[in-house]
Amino acid sequence: MVSSVPRLVIAAPSSGSGKTTVATGLMAALSARGFAVSPHKVGPDYIDPGYHSLATGRVGRNLDAYLCGPELVAPLFAHGARGCDVAVVEGVMGLYDGAAGEGELASTAQVAKLLRAPVVLVVDASSQSRSVAALVHGFVSWDPEVRVGGVILNKVASDRHEGLLREALESVGVPVLGVLRRAAQVETPSRHLGLVPVAERGSVAVEAVSAMAAQVASGCDLSALVALARSAGALPCAAWDAGGALVSSPPPPLPVPSLGALPPDPLSALAGPRPQAPDGLVVAVAGGAAFTFSYAEHGELLAAAGAEVVTFDPLRDETLPKGTQGLVIGGGFPEVYASELSANESLRKAVAELALSGAPVAAECAGLLYLSRELDGLPMCGVLDASARMSERLTLGYRDAVAVSDSALAGAGTRMRGHEFHRTVVEPGAGDAPAWGMRAPERRVEGFVQRGVHASYLHTHWASEPGVARRFVERCRTS
Repeated sequence: MVSSVPRLVIAAPSSGSGKTTVATGLMAALSARGFAVSPHKVGPDYIDPGYHSLATGRVGRNLDAYLCGPELVAPLFAHGARGCDVAVVEGVMGLYDGAAGEGELASTAQVAKLLRAPVVLVVDASSQSRSVAALVHGFVSWDPEVRVGGVILNKVASDRHEGLLREALESVGVPVLGVLRRAAQVETPSRHLGLVPVAERGSVAVEAVSAMAAQVASGCDLSALVALARSAGALPCAAWDAGGALVSSPPPPLPVPSLGALPPDPLSALAGPRPQAPDGLVVAVAGGAAFTFSYAEHGELLAAAGAEVVTFDPLRDETLPKGTQGLVIGGGFPEVYASELSANESLRKAVAELALSGAPVAAECAGLLYLSRELDGLPMCGVLDASARMSERLTLGYRDAVAVSDSALAGAGTRMRGHEFHRTVVEPGAGDAPAWGMRAPERRVEGFVQRGVHASYLHTHWASEPGVARRFVERCRTS
């Protein structure tokens, strides 16, 4: 099969250059002109796709060559872009920055090559003039397989500054497709883990996206950008499909491999309607402002495995959805909402009772904190004998992991790659088996497995291992 959706990648020399403003603004500006825009984000970031969804009215999807493998980047793209007029892919970090020590793996450049997509380089020109030509020339010539089709100059101070920049870039032969002035109104607030998610900002987020769209529409040549996207040509690949992925997922893993210093094995609001499970099997998924981190493919895989996926908000709902037989609690910011989560005592008790019954519960990062005994001294669900607290240290990076305990989510020996991103620490009690053995960057065990609970800091992308969704639903059916 072939995907012919026009597409381009918005990249930059470094973080902070304005990729999110340009990508989100371009998505919104094109949507306002009647284009069906498919939004994508390189890397594991959950927050930017929320702004992309607001700009386009479609689910923002991640393309991560580390979490899912390079072979799934194009199929996942084709799945998300199906039926769209154009796709905009926001890059991560600098154009050539990827997983530490892994070469180009998971870089924006690698994803652009896998998608056969032209790149638009967003350059922060606030402190340079003629030097911009050397900078752009370096990025254009570094990898001949990466096609930089144009430049957007950001944070330009004046008409004179713009003239100097354009004159310098004439020698490089890369067209200037846009010039954006400094504009405080399009800046989005940040805190300890990056941008504040859309779900927490409400109408303010809508205004910010509208401002981005207006700035991009007035400062960029939209026709030229669309023409560049159309130059991408055909992408030969079959679109990813949740049902097909479950059918083709591999058999259960072999016994857990040796991990050297590791101890021996001990005894994620999704957009769009979900089909109702034929047997009424309900999997509840935490959403709302406190739990905004989720990959769309997780819900699609659960539904394909036979579950009815029902979203609930732990900040507002006092009970779990009717008929809940399994629970998925993804990432987010429970530390910001600890008081409200703690005050919802009836839901905390319902979650604890479900876990005590042996029902499958999959929790990642924020979900781990919510299942703990307490968070910053405030009572949480008490499912895990663990205490969580905020920390000064940021834990961030890709991880290579293997399941060291058999659980409702993964059989012992299941290999998955994941991502950690938090400023909290969990101090465990005694008695629970760990969930994962980390193989890189250092060897250690992490997380909790008890009864039907699998809780961990590790964010994973289930498209890389669809069998975990099938296993989870099967355990829901039999627990």
